[in-house]
Amino acid sequence: MTRDPVCLMTLDPRQAKAMVEHNGQTYYFCSEACQRKFMAQPDLFLNKAPGMRLTVGVMGSASGEFSSAARAQAYALGRAVAERGFILITGACPGLPYECARGARESSGLSVGISPALSLDEHVHKYLSPADVFDVLIYTGSGLMGREVTNIRSSDMVVIVGGRSGTLGEFAIAYDEGKLIGVLEGSGGITAQIPELVASFGKDTGAHVIYEADPKTLIHKLSETYTTHHYKHPSCFCDHSPAGAG
Repeated sequence: MTRDPVCLMTLDPRQAKAMVEHNGQTYYFCSEACQRKFMAQPDLFLNKAPGMRLTVGVMGSASGEFSSAARAQAYALGRAVAERGFILITGACPGLPYECARGARESSGLSVGISPALSLDEHVHKYLSPADVFDVLIYTGSGLMGREVTNIRSSDMVVIVGGRSGTLGEFAIAYDEGKLIGVLEGSGGITAQIPELVASFGKDTGAHVIYEADPKTLIHKLSETYTTHHYKHPSCFCDHSPAGAG
């Protein structure tokens, strides 16, 4: 449950009539009237009810050859996430996700790495992964494939940057679980094939895919879509009955 910061009514986020993202944090409202009051003077209400920060999970190529343009796009994406006040989540790997985490860190953003390892030592020496651009490293001990699910389910929005078969698997999980997904066009890898793949799936999972080449615009579009309607059913795990019912 959450609380409307204007009238202080206790709310089920799924049943909220409106939602606002302000400085990277989410606020839910019992009515559009409360939403309008908040938007007119947000500073009056920020301390009335806590807002949770939205998380953006970035998945992409960890190895291989990357163009300078793709690296620059990934870095700019990290900056865009940080400047919006969102929390960046990556697989704590090298490559394009690392460039994204570097951009977030250098823009004073909060960067979380979901590591496949059991410890920092294993993270650095077994998986040959970086540890210098993260505020938090979460050691899953799940290996490279296992940590993907943790990464995706911890993210309110998922962004695909470049990528090969591993990233394609991450996209498939996010799509099947009804996530809000952004595809950074022009970043190489599988991103050019995703529209055709989605058209071939032939099923509605509740996922929403947004295509955009400009990182800042992509993050803006994802935020707008999430706060307008996707928050009501952010994944396939939002069923229509409370836990334990039936």
